[in-house]
Amino acid sequence: MGDAAPASPSPLAALLRDRIARDGPVSVAEFMAVALTHPQYGYYVRRRPLGRGGDFTTAPEVSQVFGELVGLWCLVVWQGMGRPDPVVLSELGPGRGTLMADALRACRGAEPAFLEAARLHPVEVSPALRAVQRTAIAGTCPGLAAVWHDDFASVPDGPLLLIANEFFDALPVRQLVRTEAGWCERCVGLATPSGGEPRRFAFIDVALDEPPVLPPGLAEAAPGCIVEVRPAGDALVRAIARRLRQYGGAALIIDYGHADSAPGDTLQAVRRHAYHPVLDRPGEADLTAHVDFATLAAAAREAGAMVFGPLPQGVFLGRLGAAERTRALQAHADPEQAALLGTGFRRLTHPREMGLLFKVLALSDPGGPVPPGFDLPVR
Repeated sequence: MGDAAPASPSPLAALLRDRIARDGPVSVAEFMAVALTHPQYGYYVRRRPLGRGGDFTTAPEVSQVFGELVGLWCLVVWQGMGRPDPVVLSELGPGRGTLMADALRACRGAEPAFLEAARLHPVEVSPALRAVQRTAIAGTCPGLAAVWHDDFASVPDGPLLLIANEFFDALPVRQLVRTEAGWCERCVGLATPSGGEPRRFAFIDVALDEPPVLPPGLAEAAPGCIVEVRPAGDALVRAIARRLRQYGGAALIIDYGHADSAPGDTLQAVRRHAYHPVLDRPGEADLTAHVDFATLAAAAREAGAMVFGPLPQGVFLGRLGAAERTRALQAHADPEQAALLGTGFRRLTHPREMGLLFKVLALSDPGGPVPPGFDLPVR
């Protein structure tokens, strides 16, 4: 995560250097937003990040069990809602469409009426990934039409079932630094050039005119600490909560992060399945930061939604029957496939893999029942 990184020859790096040289340092949130979603050179616009040939792997790519259980979760919630027809089924950032394809397949086998009622509205900014998602969905449910959106605001009103798996971690974060003299914002500027090299990106602390308004657990950070806030994430979860309160439904947010607000620098870059310097080659590496589930939960409650969790991912999947489903698949698999299913189950649920770091938060309208998986105390 270092203080400075070698200059990148990428067009986006050149645009950012010119902007900083002209207008001064940009916030970490601005740098992150441009690197990920610039309309021409942004990471999610240009690259296909998932899988062995990409930069990282998400839970749906680890095992089909993940998407199947999420789909059946949506089905049970829909039944508890009184089987509304139509119902908006939306996923934020569907990646290669693997989760949705597995979810739809599981629901088709369990209760086809759910797919007849569902109106699919994925939210995806990448044209390349939209094409991959379209193929995945068509391969599972050829007759199910889907309408893509650039953001959640354009998803149509109505009873809603929403899935957000590893979406909030990629929303931009501001990094605030507590110093002896007061609060500063961590920004990205340009380091002093060395010889004939282009100026390099570097972190620079810029004093704030007024102290930031921070939630409990962050406002009391000790001098020298970095505090991360995610205004875009808080605004999005409020919008989701308001939609649920007005029209009914539920949302499932799955991501990596901490259950309680705490200071710390969690910004990271990943490229080709390895950690990468945060400021190097913007637009060519994935940038994420841990999700603060306590802050998301508070924002959702303020907007009128019921909040459940967060639960560790391993606990949540275990309650939905991940072990049983894995064993059922293994019973009809060859030895190699059975071993892969076992490895995938461990990776998704074991505390030293994804089972503890990844958390699951559910939101629902105030009149709805407790969602599946959240009706028991955590042991």
